[in-house]
Amino acid sequence: EQVAESGGGLVQSGGSLTLSCVGSGFAFNRYAMRWYRQSPGKEREMVAYIGTNGGTNHVDSVRGRFTISRDNAKKTVYLRMTNLKPEDSAVYYCRGNLPGESGVWGQGTLVTVSS
Repeated sequence: EQVAESGGGLVQSGGSLTLSCVGSGFAFNRYAMRWYRQSPGKEREMVAYIGTNGGTNHVDSVRGRFTISRDNAKKTVYLRMTNLKPEDSAVYYCRGNLPGESGVWGQGTLVTVSS
């Protein structure tokens, strides 16, 4: 089982980025998928969730700015980030799991938002 994130980079405040996470080695359509982020000195926090039926949830700090989506045919989950703020700077991680299991984590992709 593997997931691999991409799409991070340097962007100015107010800009946009779309992160991608491609899964391999497992039945992607059966896994709930989540995006997390971690910035230096802070704990890792969940940013967005998408279930196997497409239902989504976003943490309050990003709701209305970030959108999680998935394409099961491409085994990919996306995080569309708009109106980015410096406090969104972090390493963003993807995680997929079956109910009750810890699941699989990616290596992360770095997002840096300059003011």
